[in-house]
Amino acid sequence: NLYYPFASKRDWEVARWAKLRGPGSTAFDELLAIEEVAERLALSFNTSRKLNQMVDEQLPPARPRFERHEIVVAGESFEVYIRDILACIESLFSDPEFAPLLLLVPERHYTDADQTVRVYFNMNTGKWWWSTQKQLERDRPGATVIPVIISSDKTQLTTFGNKTAYPVYMTIGNLPKDVRSKPSRRGQILLAYLPTSRLLHIKNKAARRRTLANLFHTCMSRVLAPLTSAGVKGMELVSGDGLVRRGHPLLATYVGDYPEQVLVTGCKTGECPKCTISRRDVGASSEPSQPLRDLGKVLDALAAFDEGPRAFASACREAGIKPLHHPFWQDLPYTNIFLSITPDILHQLHQGVIKHLLAWIQEAYGVEEIDARCRRMPLNNSVRHFSSGISHMSRITGKEHQDISRILLGLIIGLPLPGGLSPVRLVCATRALLDFLYLAQYPTHTTETLDLLEQHLQAFHANKSIFLFGTTDNYDTQHSERLHIDFTKQAYRATNKKDELAQMTLWLERKEKILRHEKYIQWRLKQIPLDPAFPSAPVLPFQPEIPPLLPPVHLHDLDPSAPRNRIYMSKHASIKGVSIEDIKTLYGATYFRDALARYVVKFNNPDFSFQQVEYESSRIFFRFRTLPVYHKIKFWIADPDGLDIPGAEIRDVVHARAARVTRRGASVPGRFDTALVRIRAPDQDTAEQAQDGLANCFSVVRVRIIFKIPERGLADLFPHVAPESRPQHLAYVELFTELDIKGADHGFYTISPASNAEGERLAMIIPIEDFERSCQLIPHFGPVAPREWTCYDVLDRSTTLYLNSFADRNTYKLV
Repeated sequence: NLYYPFASKRDWEVARWAKLRGPGSTAFDELLAIEEVAERLALSFNTSRKLNQMVDEQLPPARPRFERHEIVVAGESFEVYIRDILACIESLFSDPEFAPLLLLVPERHYTDADQTVRVYFNMNTGKWWWSTQKQLERDRPGATVIPVIISSDKTQLTTFGNKTAYPVYMTIGNLPKDVRSKPSRRGQILLAYLPTSRLLHIKNKAARRRTLANLFHTCMSRVLAPLTSAGVKGMELVSGDGLVRRGHPLLATYVGDYPEQVLVTGCKTGECPKCTISRRDVGASSEPSQPLRDLGKVLDALAAFDEGPRAFASACREAGIKPLHHPFWQDLPYTNIFLSITPDILHQLHQGVIKHLLAWIQEAYGVEEIDARCRRMPLNNSVRHFSSGISHMSRITGKEHQDISRILLGLIIGLPLPGGLSPVRLVCATRALLDFLYLAQYPTHTTETLDLLEQHLQAFHANKSIFLFGTTDNYDTQHSERLHIDFTKQAYRATNKKDELAQMTLWLERKEKILRHEKYIQWRLKQIPLDPAFPSAPVLPFQPEIPPLLPPVHLHDLDPSAPRNRIYMSKHASIKGVSIEDIKTLYGATYFRDALARYVVKFNNPDFSFQQVEYESSRIFFRFRTLPVYHKIKFWIADPDGLDIPGAEIRDVVHARAARVTRRGASVPGRFDTALVRIRAPDQDTAEQAQDGLANCFSVVRVRIIFKIPERGLADLFPHVAPESRPQHLAYVELFTELDIKGADHGFYTISPASNAEGERLAMIIPIEDFERSCQLIPHFGPVAPREWTCYDVLDRSTTLYLNSFADRNTYKLV
C-alpha cells in the first residue's frame, strides 16, 4: 500500500484535504457524521480525532518536535515553545530534495578572464563565508560552514483586538536563495514562539523596556545555546545523498526590521545597529562605508556586569549599547552580531525611503495633479494601475510602495515647482533614489553594480537640498512576512483561541507530517512500476509548472549564448474568425490589408527592394475573408545578463483586444499594449550592435492585432515555402520613432508615434518571435495633465512619450 497508514488513495486524499485545505475539525466531524459519507468514501477514520491520532502516531515526524520551556525573568515565569536548532539543521541538510542543491564551499565568481569584476549572488559567493572558512580551517581543518540565518518579527493574529505571536524562523545559507525565499520549497523552519507579554504591570517605562529586552535575549539564548559548542567542535551531518560531513553551524545573519535590529544588537533607538555613525549624522552623511561597532569593546563592557550596576551601565554607555544582561550572541563562536545585521528592502527601502520620497513629492506638487496623472497612465501587465490615484490610500503596504515606485518618476516629469523653482534637481534626486532602490534589489551583483549603488547615493545627496520641506534580496523581511501566513496566522485560526501556542505547534507538526508524507508518496509512485493488471492502481498526474511553449525562432539574436525570453501562445484563438473589415475598424489596424500584402512579398522574396515590394504587393489577392485572432502573447522573462536563477523567470503579457460589451451590457474599452521588439540593421555585426546601445537593439511598437493566416491561405500565399517554415503567429503593429537620447535629469528614452509626410501612422506586420517583452510608455503630460485623457486613449493623444525603465526589475536591467 503506497499510501500507508491510509487505506487507499482516496483515504489519503481526503486526509490531506482535511489537514491542509479543509475546514475546522468541528465542520469536518459534521461532514463525516452525515449518514453513509464515511462508508461510501471507504474512509479508515470517521472523526477528525481519529484522523489526528493516525497522523500523530503512525506518520514519522517531518521536523523536530516543539518543546515547552519556562523562562524566568525578573521573578516572572514566561512560556516559550522551542525546537532543537541542531535537529532543525540536520532536517534541512539531510532532505533528499535539497541534496543536489547544497552549497558547501565558498566560491569566487568573476565576469572577466582577468578576475577584476567579481560577482555576488548566493551566500557562498560573499566575503563572509570565505573569511569564516579560512578561520575554521586554521582551527579545525576539513570543516563545512553551516551559515544559520535567523529572522524574527511580531505579527498580529486577530483583525480586532491585540492578540499577537512572536515567531522565530531559521534556515541555512547552504540552501540557494530561491529555495529559502519560497515557502512551498519548505526551506524555512519555524524555530520558536517567543512570549508576547507587554509587561504592562511594570509602571516605569524604562524598567519595562529593559525587562522586555532581557526577556527576549534570555529566550533567544535558550534557543541558540546549542550553537555555542557545535560551532566550535562541529557536528556530524549526513546530506540527502548519504555523504557525511563535519558541519559547523554558525549564526551568520539576523533578519529583522529596524526595531528588531535595535533589540537584537542592544543599540539605542535612532542609532545605526551596525556602525558607529552618530545619531545626528544618520541620513546626513553621504559616505557609504562606515566602520562597524567594535565587538571587542562591546564584549568587554558586557563582562563588567559583575563589577556592579553603576560600573556596568557606565561601561555599556561608553561602548554604545544598552545595559543587557548576557545578550544571546555574547558566547556564539565566529559571530559578529553587528556584521550579521542585514539590509531590509521591505521596511528600509519600500516602507522607508519610498514612503518619505512620496510624501515629499506630494507636498511639493499637491495631491490633485499627482492623482490625475496616476489615473491616466497607460495599462501594462507589469505595472499596477491606480485608477483612483494614490493620495487616498491608507496604511500603504510595502508591495503598494513598490508598485508606486514603478511610475513615480513618470508622474513628476514636466511638473513645475511652486514659486517658479526649477524642478531639475528634484527629478535628479528622485531618479537617484529609484536607481538605488532597483540596484539594491538585483538578484546578482558585481563590483561594478556596487560602485553604481554608491554613485546613485552620492547623486541623491548632491540634489537632496531641493526637498526643503522634509528632512538587499538574500535577507529581505518580505520572506518572513510571508511565512507568518503559513506558520502563524493559519495555525492560530485552527485553534479554539485558548492556550493557543500549544495547539498551534501541534497543528504545525501535523501539517509538516502530511506534507512530508505527500513527498514520500510522490517519490514511491515514481520509483515503483505500476501493475497493469490493476487498473485502479494510483497514477500520479503530471502537472507541468509552465505550459508547453511555442518554440520561438529568433532571427535577430544579439548574442547566441545570451538567454532568450520564452513565448507562449494559447492553442486556440480567442476569436475564430474576424473579418478584415472588422480588423480595420474594431482593432484600429487601418492599413492591415496593405501591410499583410507587403509582409507576404517580403517573406517570399527577402532580397526585393522597396519599390519591388510595393509593386508586387499590389498584385496580392487574399482568398480568405476572416482570420483567427488572439488577444494576448505570454512571455517568461529571463534575466538580461543571464545571471538569474533557473526557473526564476518573470511572467509577462502583451494584450491586444478590441472594445466589447459584456453580457450585462457594460462597455469595456479596447486595450492595445506597447512592446519591445528586436531589430537588426542590415550587415551589422551583433557585437557592434549591442555596444551601440538599446536604440540599435530594440524598437518600441504598439500591438493592434495578433492573428494567424488560415491554413488554406498559407498554401496559396507561400507556395514555394515548406509547410513547417511558413509563418505562424503574426502581429500588426504601429511604429514609433527610434529611441532618442536619455533626458539629462530623468534618464528616460524619449519617443513619438512614427508617421509619414501625410501624417498617417506607420505600421507593419512582424512575427511574434521578434517580440522581446511588454513595455510601458509614460505620456508627457506637460504642466497639467489634460483631464479629457484616459488610460485607454492616452497613447492615441500624446505625441511625446517616455520609455519607463522602472516598470519592473528586468526592464530596468535591460534598459
